[in-house]
Amino acid sequence: MNPATPTAASRAFPWPLLALALAAFAIGTTEFVIVGLLPAVAADTGVSLPSAGLLVTGYALGVAFGAPPLAALTARATPHRALSLLMLLFIVGNLMCALAPGYGWLMAGRIVASLTHGAFFGLGATVAAALVPPQRRSAAIALMFSGLTLANVLGVPAGAWIGQHVGWRATFWCVSALGAVALVALQLLVPRALDLHAGGAARSAGWRILRRPRLLGALGLTALGFGGIFTTLTFLSPLLQSEAGFSAGQVSAVLLLFGLGLTVGNMLGGWAADRWPGRSMVVILAALAVLEAALSLLLAWPPLLTAGIFLWGLVAFATAPGLQSRVLEEAADAQALGSTLNIAAFNLGNAGAAWAGSWALEAGLPLSGLPWLSAVWALMALGLALALASRARRPAAEPA
Repeated sequence: MNPATPTAASRAFPWPLLALALAAFAIGTTEFVIVGLLPAVAADTGVSLPSAGLLVTGYALGVAFGAPPLAALTARATPHRALSLLMLLFIVGNLMCALAPGYGWLMAGRIVASLTHGAFFGLGATVAAALVPPQRRSAAIALMFSGLTLANVLGVPAGAWIGQHVGWRATFWCVSALGAVALVALQLLVPRALDLHAGGAARSAGWRILRRPRLLGALGLTALGFGGIFTTLTFLSPLLQSEAGFSAGQVSAVLLLFGLGLTVGNMLGGWAADRWPGRSMVVILAALAVLEAALSLLLAWPPLLTAGIFLWGLVAFATAPGLQSRVLEEAADAQALGSTLNIAAFNLGNAGAAWAGSWALEAGLPLSGLPWLSAVWALMALGLALALASRARRPAAEPA
């Protein structure tokens, strides 16, 4: 029997998911905390705000292009060993950020830390799915990703507060410590004997899965569907301060509220994706476009803007479990690789959206115009989702 196949025991609560969620918390904190630190980092390193925003782009590109090679390098290791090695690399990258003498070294540290991200979430999602029965797969993935969303509830606001009161380097020291705790949890809770490749089925397709149009469409939907939020999210702190009149302390509170939205949206998205995989994605993307367009209009009304940011986080992360499950379905015979490619697609979209925001600001677009650009990304994703749904219905209408 395949050790990755759920048994009666695995239908109980899968405790290894806690270790995966804790590691996701650490990784999510270092990915998003730069949003709250951006003005301080720009001032301390002597670069412009758009240049500081490229720290988000650099991280995302490191994830996108580092994920497949690292996944290949760790493919022969057991999930227990591979996840632990990836977390060690994460710790090294964040220590580089904490010790960075200038902008260049900080960018290098961000990229080193980012190399862990894609391979870890790609493998972690596959492990999470293997620990539960098939009908609970999206929910299990959502539970692992709850660490990422909780990072926005607790880690990012706390990291921003530490950065404001102690200095942004202290934030990266704390993230390094989080990584060490996660490493211990992985060592203790992830089964050493878990084999995702038993029988060779998971290795049979390999890179040939990239010849599948439906998989490429799913990866494209991932890049567009979630990545567009980063056009606005990268510059959320200066947007709130200069356009809506929020103080630095109020920005930390808004980031906390945004993280709460992400957490709720992640769970709701996992529930909806298990029940209405295609229909729920269309509805979520349409709502995301509307909310992002509304953010620009709500800048003059801070209370409504605050509520809108909570809903924005909720709807944005409701896409994640469904997008991940869609790729796992299309790459059923190479799930670890498919999952890693999906994380790369997430971050390729993040990088492109963050770069688009930096470019637009350099070209003279006001900060208040960024949410409109995010809405354009969501509309493109909606169009692709409708096209994929239409294509998927055609074979079903033909006789068996």
